[in-house]
Amino acid sequence: MAARNRARKPATPQGVPTREYPTRPFVGVGVVLFRDDEVLLVKRAKPPISDNWSIPGGAQELGESVREAALRELKEETGVDAELIGLIDVVDGITKDEKGGVKFHYTLVDFAAEWRAGEAIADDDCAAVLWVKFAELDRYPMWEKTARVIRAAHALRR
Repeated sequence: MAARNRARKPATPQGVPTREYPTRPFVGVGVVLFRDDEVLLVKRAKPPISDNWSIPGGAQELGESVREAALRELKEETGVDAELIGLIDVVDGITKDEKGGVKFHYTLVDFAAEWRAGEAIADDDCAAVLWVKFAELDRYPMWEKTARVIRAAHALRR
């Protein structure tokens, strides 16, 4: 299967694997951010989950711990600062195409955090950001694993 993916989309000229039809999984980080009884959601602007609500996050960079990556991605995507309060879960995000090839593959490390400062503003990876009451979470379409992670983070706070 890996050779099949490599044949479809080779690495970039700099030798960096592409995210679409990758030759290996990418490590991603996510942050379930709470401010009182609200959770911060972002509406994704890029595949594989464009136009769905999600949690802030992105790819870990070389030389960066997952915790550093989580706080950096949160700040870059939304402009807010937070304190991490715990690891929630590690989630496999694997999207296959109609022929069974792996189109996207992320290993997602998700943290719970409490808001400390800043006004949430969407960057170019996000179509929108929104603070929502935890009790109203079901009103926002999202990947079922994202909803599960948010609920697990909420339980961690108690």
